[in-house]
Amino acid sequence: MVERLFSYGTLRLPHVQRETFGGQLPTRADALVGWRLRMLRIADPAVVALSGEAEHPILERTGDPADRVEGAVLELTAAQLAAADAYEVDDYARVPVTLASGLDAWVYAAR
Repeated sequence: MVERLFSYGTLRLPHVQRETFGGQLPTRADALVGWRLRMLRIADPAVVALSGEAEHPILERTGDPADRVEGAVLELTAAQLAAADAYEVDDYARVPVTLASGLDAWVYAAR
């Protein structure tokens, strides 16, 4: 079964995908309406080392249709989704969303 994950940050980076999922994933552009981004300082040294960034974007739900976050839908297996769960720090929670395209997907948002 194919899982969909909407990524707006480091999980779109080819080197992060290779290290986390074992290769680059099929992706397509999409957006999430009613959400906005803020930056989060990451304390986990392994995540910082892999991503190369100490600050990562994090989603917050606003419900305002004028707010929109651009990103990409990643198609992955259940095992790869579990690997994404392990990559994300505790500040993030995986939640179901419906994207601008109408696709249902998972996304990591502020806990």
